[in-house]
Amino acid sequence: MTAFFGIFALLLASGTPIALALGIGGAAYLWMSGNWMLALALPQRMMAGIDQFVLLTIPLFILAGALMNVGGLTDRIVVFARAMVGHRQGGMSSVTVLSSGFFAGISGSATAEASALGSILIPTMRRQGIPPAYAAALVGVSSIMGPIIPPSLTMIVYGVLSGASIGQLFIAGVVPGILLAAGLLIYASWRARRDGFPVTERMGWADRRRATLRTLPALILPLIILVGIKGGIFTTTEAAAVAVVYAIIVGFLYRDLTPGKVWEAAIATGIASAAILFITAVANIVAFVFTLEQVPTMVAGGIASITENPWLILLMLNVLLLVLGMFLEPISILILTMPVLLALRQLIGMDPVQFGTMVVLNVVIGMATPPVGILLFIVSGTSQQPVTAVIREALPLIGIALAVLMLIALIPQLTLLLPTLFPS
Repeated sequence: MTAFFGIFALLLASGTPIALALGIGGAAYLWMSGNWMLALALPQRMMAGIDQFVLLTIPLFILAGALMNVGGLTDRIVVFARAMVGHRQGGMSSVTVLSSGFFAGISGSATAEASALGSILIPTMRRQGIPPAYAAALVGVSSIMGPIIPPSLTMIVYGVLSGASIGQLFIAGVVPGILLAAGLLIYASWRARRDGFPVTERMGWADRRRATLRTLPALILPLIILVGIKGGIFTTTEAAAVAVVYAIIVGFLYRDLTPGKVWEAAIATGIASAAILFITAVANIVAFVFTLEQVPTMVAGGIASITENPWLILLMLNVLLLVLGMFLEPISILILTMPVLLALRQLIGMDPVQFGTMVVLNVVIGMATPPVGILLFIVSGTSQQPVTAVIREALPLIGIALAVLMLIALIPQLTLLLPTLFPS
């Protein structure tokens, strides 16, 4: 296995995309270890990795989010959030958190959320007198709600790789998403009072009603998805198709969509989906190499030889995932660690849905964690602030996310209550 990790690290250091680094590393390892006949079958294994009906949900949910985004949904969400909380002191900081929560129920992607909302909210907060570095950090960290609140692309990939119920994972992400939003809202309100951020004029009732009516069709999309899946009306894949049809109908009814914008959304969907599905295909190579070398058994045995205390194992697991999250993006982490994760879940005896929610929250926190938190770099570029200044402002917000992670890991009811009330 030293050869695999050595080749993988060397390719990463040379700037090779992580999917190619994983695939080339796995193939080279099989060749160098004398299993060259197995290496010849790797294309078939890659195809088998993505030959799963449920994976259709990925491009469909991406397309639904892209259609709503190009149809002006982002602007409507911000206006609606401003109608709800914009009149508070430093109201736009609260609007940012609320907008992120609403947008999460549409996009399922943290990077899409940070890019779409950052371009609107960071300049608006700056004009309101909120420090731009803090505004950027708030958008970046709030965006990790994207992969937690359903529909979540990261949870779909986790469900495919682990065999866990995607519908149960979706509904289990609701409470962690609410907790994260509540924590960030409390901090934003405290910071506004401490630093004396200005108060925005309260929006009139007529404007509030108009903003609500224009945004409501988009806001109920996550509810349609969850009710449809949990009520047995349609499968997860069918729910994704319903989301696309719904987005098209709403877009044309509000006259926000045009054939040109639909084509723009389709192109963006194709590019994003190809990247995710390619790395999912490569996951089969990595899983095969790890299984061949019995890596999960070795790791689980090594940890068990150190301690059999499930709490210590849980702590070590979370620390490992957080460290990996500082350098790799979530799907890559899941691909690298899934065989080991499943072995460790058996050791600690955690429910598969709670475990999956904890793992997904863990790896997406890494997207906002230095030194390589991609969300921080996105908002740094949008705000034109040094990334070091954004990181300083983000640290307390990351602490809130870690506190929510600790609660999810230690209190099963937070993730299992809703799946228990609405079983598959």
